[in-house]
Amino acid sequence: MNDRAALLKGIRVWLALFVVCLVLSGATAFPLVHELRWAEDLLTSLSVPHYLPALADWIERVRQGLDTADTDYPFLLYGTDWLAFAHLVIAVAFYGPYRDPVRNIWVVEFGMIACAGIIPLALVCGPIRGIPFWWTVIDMSFGVIGIVPLYVVRKKIKRLEAVLAPTPAPAPAT
Repeated sequence: MNDRAALLKGIRVWLALFVVCLVLSGATAFPLVHELRWAEDLLTSLSVPHYLPALADWIERVRQGLDTADTDYPFLLYGTDWLAFAHLVIAVAFYGPYRDPVRNIWVVEFGMIACAGIIPLALVCGPIRGIPFWWTVIDMSFGVIGIVPLYVVRKKIKRLEAVLAPTPAPAPAT
């Protein structure tokens, strides 16, 4: 396999991994009420409340809030449906760099900017919304973890761009 093909394959594998994670994180925003009930049951069965009471208390509080919203104000959960939809739409955008990485490197760079933007969003909005700091750190980790495959992809695209660049013609002898 030549360098161009190897780079293209590596780019596509990393992009596919990133897209799968983006789709999964989006898809999990649809069934939040059920997921929190399952999470709470799982944590209880694993005795997590005994070892990490703050985590168990937080999950219980979030589950109670979602139950109340689902029962009394279900339209509030429509916002998380849009969040899920946004993840899916952004995932579709990565088809561009999958198809033509050099031409569509801007999508990868946009994704990197979005990942970096998670940190200030979490640091500002977390305290405003009463999110515990340790949970804010977990939220910020998605941006840090998400930027890693995109950084690898960007480096590979730059290498592919160099491989594809035409070599300058030798200067004519005088």
